[in-house]
Amino acid sequence: MQRIHIVGGGLAGLTAAITAAESGVQVTLHEAHHTLGGRARTSDGPYLTNEGPHALYRRGPHWTWLEQRGLLGRMASVPPLEATRFLFRRDGVLRRTPPLAMLRLSRRNPRTAPVDADFLSWATAQVGEEGARAAAHYVGVALFHHDPGSLSAAFVQERLRRATALPPEAHYPVGGWAQLVDRMASRAWNLGVRIETATRVGPRELVELHRGGPVIVATQLDSARTLLDDPSLTWDSGRTALLDLALRTRRGDAFIVSDLDGPGWVERFTAQDPTLAPAGEQLIQAQIPLAPGTPRADAVRRAEDLLDLGFPGWRDRTTWRREALASGRTGALDRPGTTWRDRPAVDRGDGILLAGDQVASPGLLSEVAFNSGIEAAVLAVKLLGRTAEDVPRTAGTP
Repeated sequence: MQRIHIVGGGLAGLTAAITAAESGVQVTLHEAHHTLGGRARTSDGPYLTNEGPHALYRRGPHWTWLEQRGLLGRMASVPPLEATRFLFRRDGVLRRTPPLAMLRLSRRNPRTAPVDADFLSWATAQVGEEGARAAAHYVGVALFHHDPGSLSAAFVQERLRRATALPPEAHYPVGGWAQLVDRMASRAWNLGVRIETATRVGPRELVELHRGGPVIVATQLDSARTLLDDPSLTWDSGRTALLDLALRTRRGDAFIVSDLDGPGWVERFTAQDPTLAPAGEQLIQAQIPLAPGTPRADAVRRAEDLLDLGFPGWRDRTTWRREALASGRTGALDRPGTTWRDRPAVDRGDGILLAGDQVASPGLLSEVAFNSGIEAAVLAVKLLGRTAEDVPRTAGTP
């Protein structure tokens, strides 16, 4: 019997595996690493860090998909008290509120923003340059890009609207992202998915897998380009420095410091989930986007400036520190004149399908991986001769 082979065990691959297996077909998931999760991995204790914040936005379609299958688990939201410790750097000074013009802009319907114009030009015409620049820098938290104002106005405005929604859309899996991955892996296993870890698939192995049925390549786009020998598999992504810190707890520390002078963000993740660090300590992450060619040290200095403002005495309280650089691993970015439909298509033809966070599917951050994983699985099931009715109604295409 033919089966569906999925290369890559991150969120896109696991979503595709679950969706396909729910239709009753045979599925094998191949993961090159010893553990599943892709970038949605959580480090071992005592400090449970993710590669970036990895928030799930409540209004996204993936939230419903996970909830229907009992996979959400415990999710942490922002405690009301912490909202009063959400601070902004403006003109080098720490403030409690952003420019009013930025708030007005954040309420604009994304459908009013043009695809063909850059965000900064469009937003400046709407509310003036100060509010436009502040908004562009603020939304960097959902883009991981050094110059959000240069991206498509429609693309950025949609993310600005969701990143500033009240109550906040962002929720976080308690215990780290790996908790969600474990639940998804268990669901796949119980549905009969064969999971093979520490199994690297190269071009030659891919040909062999393809003889047995459709193949879903659910890897980073760079890896998919090499695996499929397809130079067209490219799309813009960001480059971001990450600084993780564990600090001894001090009352009065900021919850978030958003840099409105340039894209940058510092967040105390133990504010919503104390399990991420031992008692008496708090886990902080700074993310500073970097322009191509800019050294990581520049971003680290900017992060430390934000820490000086929001976390007095942090150097003397530091118990653990880690720096990293995420390059080309921060999701798709749409430039003026493009939308998600212009990204590499899910259906590559001849039974090869693509899933991941830089392909032609809608959504914010991880939602693209979920949506493309579902779409790829539905198409693969149909290629095996199943009808649309064989695919569970809750696993329909986005």
